[in-house]
Parts: sequence; structure tokens; C-alpha cells
Amino acid sequence: MVIGETPPAPARRMGAMMGGTVTAVSSNGEYAFTKPNRPGITLLAGLGVEGDVHAGVTVKHRSRMAQDPTRPNLRQVHLIHEELFEEVAEKGFTVRPGDLGENITTRGLDLLTLPTGTLLHIGAEAVVEVTGLRNPCLQIDAFQDGLLKHVVGRDEKTGAVVRRAGIMAVVTIGGPVRPGDTVAVELPDGPHRPLDRV
Repeated sequence: MVIGETPPAPARRMGAMMGGTVTAVSSNGEYAFTKPNRPGITLLAGLGVEGDVHAGVTVKHRSRMAQDPTRPNLRQVHLIHEELFEEVAEKGFTVRPGDLGENITTRGLDLLTLPTGTLLHIGAEAVVEVTGLRNPCLQIDAFQDGLLKHVVGRDEKTGAVVRRAGIMAVVTIGGPVRPGDTVAVELPDGPHRPLDRV
């Protein structure tokens, strides 16, 4: 690029929010609340995590399949920020990567404040598009009693529901993802829409 030339739009948008890192990756071929950690996972465009029970073009979460199995799968990849585990540890809970069913655990990136449509460039190849927030359910209390109220609550000022159990995404470009990979953020063109549950 020539000095003084305006960088392409994605580079401008990515510059301010780079620096996140993948700390763990997890997948499970069977329905279970937790997902075992893996040395690496492979993201498949339009599907999700290779070999994971939630991969597919249409919904794979059992509650959503019961409602309408033909709906598009907006929950192909589940990401959680590792900092959440440290917050709940202060309340006496032990949560490790994969325990809450996420596929990708990150550090150094405020996932919950990203707008809908954000692209996350993970590692050398993979790209996922953020679709919304995970909606925490009662299974979290079945995993550790009392944990649910620490990952979902209400804003003291507005009374709005605050969901903190990670975000969901779809895979736009496939590729391998491993612990240590960087995560770069490409924000969508404005106006930005805040995340809602999917």
C-alpha cells in the first residue's frame, strides 16, 4: 500500500480491536452440556465445527429443533471469554474451558459488546460472523447449582436482561482453529445493532 493511501475498509475496521487470543477449543459429537477440549478443531463454512453435534445448516439445539427444525442454524459456533471464568471463581464456582459447552474460549476480547454481524478472523484462515448472544438455560444450574444467576441477570438501571454466557456465530470461511491463534475483529458497517439472544 502506498504511504498516504487510505487502507481498505476491513483493515480500518479491524485496527482498533485486534489482540484477542484463542485459549482453548472444544467439541463433542454427542449431545452433552460440556464439550471436551481438543488440540484443534476445524471450522466448516456454513456448517460449524467439524464433528460437533451442533454443526449443520439448520438448527441442531434440541429445544429449537422441537420448535421448528427447518430454521437456519445461527448457533454453529459458541464462543466464551475466559475472563468470565475468573469472575465466577470469585463467587466460588470452578468453570474451565468447554464446561459451558463453548467451542472456542477466548481471552483479551470483549465478545459481549460486539455488534451483530461482526466478523472474527481466527487463526490464519477461519472467519465467523457473530449472530447473537447465547441464551443461558437451567442446564447451567444443573452443572453447578447457583451458577445461572451469575451468567444471566438484569441491568440495575434499565431492568433489561443481561446475558453473559458467550456469543454465537456462523462460519463464513472454514479453517483450523487451535489454542494460541489470534482473533481479529472486523466490525460491520454502521449503524451497529447490539447483540440479542439467538
